[in-house]
Amino acid sequence: MLEDRTTAASSPAAWPAAYPQGYAVVDVETTGLARDDRIISAAVYRLDARGEVEDHWYTTVNPERDPGPVWIHGLTSEMLEGAPLFQDIAEEFAARLRDRVLVAHNAVFDWQMIAREYARVRREAPVRQRLCTIALSKELGLPLPNHKLESLAAHFGVVQQRAHHALDDARVLAEAFRPSLRAAARRDVRLPLLECRPLTEWTDRPVPRQSAGYGGYRPTSWRPSRKRPACPYPNPGRYEDGRPLKQGMRVAFSGDTSVERELLEDRATEAGLHVATSLSRLTSLLVTNDPDSGTSKVVKARQFGTPVVDEAAFGQLLRDVEPFDG
Repeated sequence: MLEDRTTAASSPAAWPAAYPQGYAVVDVETTGLARDDRIISAAVYRLDARGEVEDHWYTTVNPERDPGPVWIHGLTSEMLEGAPLFQDIAEEFAARLRDRVLVAHNAVFDWQMIAREYARVRREAPVRQRLCTIALSKELGLPLPNHKLESLAAHFGVVQQRAHHALDDARVLAEAFRPSLRAAARRDVRLPLLECRPLTEWTDRPVPRQSAGYGGYRPTSWRPSRKRPACPYPNPGRYEDGRPLKQGMRVAFSGDTSVERELLEDRATEAGLHVATSLSRLTSLLVTNDPDSGTSKVVKARQFGTPVVDEAAFGQLLRDVEPFDG
């Protein structure tokens, strides 16, 4: 049985009035991580203002293409052949999300996948805010060895039964989110809510899968309609090899990435980094998979002596960004 370590916060008098009135804890499984990948299953646990479960919902989705890494999610082409298309479940999915904060583990990924699916059917997902449980665990200072869902679940004594099954992952997250939410309420922690803006100007056109495999970069035609918020932290200086990133560092990206650029930039923003669109002497770090290319950012990085890491190394660094110490 899940131990509720913050039951005092559930009383009406202790609950912050500014907190949202409802949450949709979401998990989606996908054919991959890139821009043209598709959702193949989705689950939603609807929670009330205090994190209590109201109901849950699950569906598989026919992606109209190969299912990608079956060894991860376990859904084969045969299993998905008779599943509904996304357009067939879009309205019911929307009803589960409407007027609620979308909660997910690495929420930017789930939101981007959902937003793209709705853009494909020329609709908008009714989501205006999202909350990432990774960001919330950092706000709470939870003593986790890493930011995997299994570590968050273990911290709160939640037993995971079927990892990478959307329904079980959503259940696990809902059970871990409830005590996290109550801990935040008890300490009057401001929830790390971020605005969600729909994707626009979608043109669906076939893009062949390349040999890059799962998560390979494949350009498509969507682009986000939003302005990235300003970084609230001052720049602490350049990244030093072997040391963690620090909130406020200016990070620039150059060249193709296996994970979509927007997703990487959002992850950096949510970690408290400043995403720079150009490279200057103030840039703390350049992320590129091709440090020998002749792009203007790579050339300037050589001139200024800016540290350079590849995408994989940057992903590791994002797991443990040092908080701004004032």
